[in-house]
Amino acid sequence: MNKKIKSLTAMLALAVTVSLTACSSDQANTASAAERPEIGVVLSEVGLGDQSYSDAAFRGLVKVRDEDGVLFDYREIEKTGTYDEAFKQLVEAKSDLIIGLGFMVKESLEKSAKENPDQQYLIVDDKSDLPNVASITFKEEEGSYLAGVVAGMTTKSNHVGFLGGVESDLLAKFQAGYEQGVKAANPQADVKTVYAGDFGAPDLGTKIAASMMKDDGVDVIYAAAGLTGVGALQEAQKEGKYAIGVDTDQFFIAEKAVITSMVKHIDNSILSVVRTFNENGGKFPQKDMVFGLKEEGVGVAPIRIIELTPEQQAQIDDLTQKLISGSVTIQLP
Repeated sequence: MNKKIKSLTAMLALAVTVSLTACSSDQANTASAAERPEIGVVLSEVGLGDQSYSDAAFRGLVKVRDEDGVLFDYREIEKTGTYDEAFKQLVEAKSDLIIGLGFMVKESLEKSAKENPDQQYLIVDDKSDLPNVASITFKEEEGSYLAGVVAGMTTKSNHVGFLGGVESDLLAKFQAGYEQGVKAANPQADVKTVYAGDFGAPDLGTKIAASMMKDDGVDVIYAAAGLTGVGALQEAQKEGKYAIGVDTDQFFIAEKAVITSMVKHIDNSILSVVRTFNENGGKFPQKDMVFGLKEEGVGVAPIRIIELTPEQQAQIDDLTQKLISGSVTIQLP
């Protein structure tokens, strides 16, 4: 992991420590812990410091703690060893709600849910047929479509790239939306797609991005690959190319390369859903909750570095409204 990534991760770790210290202080000045709902969270594979997915979800939990007085605890696979053990610990801690982040936790979450039918669970980015498992999913294809439109408008070579983490049904939504958005803006452009097979390997992301730019002529890369994608963003900056971030506004990672990011508002969605859970006596009125452009669950970060023409901005605005209304639809695999 390069020095910049280490530095950024260290800064986040410090922020988390301060946040959790504040939590302990708050408990002394508000209602007793016994009177407050408790949320347990199993973080995604990379855990805190991924600068996208887990960090965004963590911010949502900090918000619901600060605004609603909810207590929360979390587990990282780096410390528990397995997802099974992480869920076991949160059940033993008597959490009112246990949240699993990402499709990769589904098997262990469902195993725990079957063993504890009276325990309420929530999975993010997947669905379950089990009665005690609710879900949050996103229309990533909509935000990725808009990211593709920007890429199609930006490319000079007519070669753009998509770097995915682990090949899956979820990442296929990112890819499909991006490809169709590129074509909507620039029918002459083609999309080179590579899956890294890993969300936590920035050096691998650097290597793949370098190859895509050198061998395939790619001048805009959309990296939907967690910490692996961070390496790609920084390599694009090194080579004087453009990049598009994911999940959060990743402009700060490579400020000379990142023109926008496909933003999943995981923080606000978790805040909303946990609040609904608490207001309804520890139950979800709706089992499966979906957040798209219309629900402000996805979108794109401000466009920087490049300047769009008034006509290009008008096209983006028009396509956004058409996605919301359903007059433009995205074909999924």
